[in-house]
Amino acid sequence: MSTAQQAPDILSPEFAADPYPAYAAMREKNPLIWHEATQSYIISRYDDVERVFKDKKSEFTTGNYDWQLEPVHGKTILQLSGREHAVRRALVAPAFRGSDLQEKFLPVIERNSLALIDAFRETGSADIVTDYATRFPVNVIADMLGLDKADHARFHGWYTAVIAFLGNLSGDAEVTAAGERTRREFAEYMIPIIRDRRDNLGDDLLSTLCAAEVDGVRMSDEDIKAFCSLLLAAGGETTDKAIASILANLLMNPEQLAAVYEDRSLIPAAFAETLRYTPPVHMIMRQSATDVEVSGGTIPQGATVTCLIGAANRDERRYGDPDRFDIFRDDLTTTSAFSAAADHLAFALGRHFCVGALLAKAEVEIGMNQLLDAMPDLRLADGFDPVEQGVFTRGPQSLPVQFTPTDA
Repeated sequence: MSTAQQAPDILSPEFAADPYPAYAAMREKNPLIWHEATQSYIISRYDDVERVFKDKKSEFTTGNYDWQLEPVHGKTILQLSGREHAVRRALVAPAFRGSDLQEKFLPVIERNSLALIDAFRETGSADIVTDYATRFPVNVIADMLGLDKADHARFHGWYTAVIAFLGNLSGDAEVTAAGERTRREFAEYMIPIIRDRRDNLGDDLLSTLCAAEVDGVRMSDEDIKAFCSLLLAAGGETTDKAIASILANLLMNPEQLAAVYEDRSLIPAAFAETLRYTPPVHMIMRQSATDVEVSGGTIPQGATVTCLIGAANRDERRYGDPDRFDIFRDDLTTTSAFSAAADHLAFALGRHFCVGALLAKAEVEIGMNQLLDAMPDLRLADGFDPVEQGVFTRGPQSLPVQFTPTDA
């Protein structure tokens, strides 16, 4: 086993600027690292991260979320296990798949995407990040929940503070305080709305959560508030970065962009390859329930394990030419890429596989189709080279593009 002194440091400026060379070095020479600053064991190979996520032998728990999530969200479904987890997931999951997704929420997604695009389609230029990607998924979630989209700026501020808290690997006190303040502010905002919605059920997701019952169990006001907080943060930040990253990857590979323009059925493949190549979330933590042997040594019982998705998804043991973006690759299965049978790791795997994966897929497919329709000759702004930023979550901070204006 290596220590952070012997291996690339995930808190270094060099790592933040470009983690991919460090990931390669970790996979090759330091597949298990004890990282003193984060008090965690870092793993980077595909097989090891897959094993932790699938956890077929109950070797890992999500106990890390007690300190990583609960201070900003309250107790969430991610912290639960066994029957308690199964019941809570059964309460929330139906809203994110099947007829509810198709009938209730696809029109919401289409409407919100189009409203944002209409604001710039006649101008011939836009910043895909600030004008579209950072706004679209938050607006969709607010609309799904039946919340006032006039509060968009507050939602965005809250989820930005939450994501900063989750990624606060260096322990910045101001980031911690802002995250804890967000929990109080969001509760003050949401609890009265939840109580009112219980008395005035509608056709929105919040009403569904208020009325949902499985085996006589219903969600408390605090349960619903915590889930909504988690949904805003996880659904906002990740889809935001995924959309910006898909377009950045395609713009840097013009022949693949041309193929997607020509055949829109390739959009799911472009999304799946983006999730592999530049995943929005680069690391997820777990807690070891027992001593576990992995590549490079033993993780002791009770340790925090940092699973480097960004590294595992580029493991040359799993993918051919992994540092190349290729929507036509034959070692990534698009048909299962948005299910718990995925062969990339961006949504995690196993019982804690992302409950919103199909919602994200719907948002990306609808959004990409509408963007490409509105921008038929999309190109990067002159002289601009997309740059990713972030360590815990990562994506382009800006993506200025030019195109021939179109009418609605």
